[in-house]
Amino acid sequence: MTTALFSVAGAVALIASVLVVTSQRIVHAALWLVVALGAIAGCFGVLHAEFVALVQILVYVGAIVVLVLFALMLTKAPTNPLPGLTTGRSPFAAVVAAVLALILGAGVVLAFGNEKIKPVADGSAQAVGTQVFKTWVLPFEVLSVLLLAALIGAIALSVRKKED
Repeated sequence: MTTALFSVAGAVALIASVLVVTSQRIVHAALWLVVALGAIAGCFGVLHAEFVALVQILVYVGAIVVLVLFALMLTKAPTNPLPGLTTGRSPFAAVVAAVLALILGAGVVLAFGNEKIKPVADGSAQAVGTQVFKTWVLPFEVLSVLLLAALIGAIALSVRKKED
């Protein structure tokens, strides 16, 4: 049952991530990103890493996607489809992505074979908190400064200059 639910959540994440990349409107891409990140949280939930699933929803769905939408609103980026942005390289990019996906898939199959998906024991709040505040404290703080700089940059870009 766990393998089936994990597979369904993984398929939803895969389809939504393809729709993120192929969407013509950036707001629709952001909404598909919500679906993809929610499906990944579902994968964590199926593996009994409830804390990681909730952090996935709070941080990525609740903060990152909202930050992207605020940046779109503050910079007054066009939300209509822009056909001039697509290039003739899309088929080449699709072939490269397919080859990389096959290589990654082959690597996973060769590494894990027919092993069953088992719930993880390290997804508890105590284990994750210990890792974040001991091992990963510097990257965690660098990421927070980076997000703050992105927000300040979006606000600076959105400020209108007074015309004389």
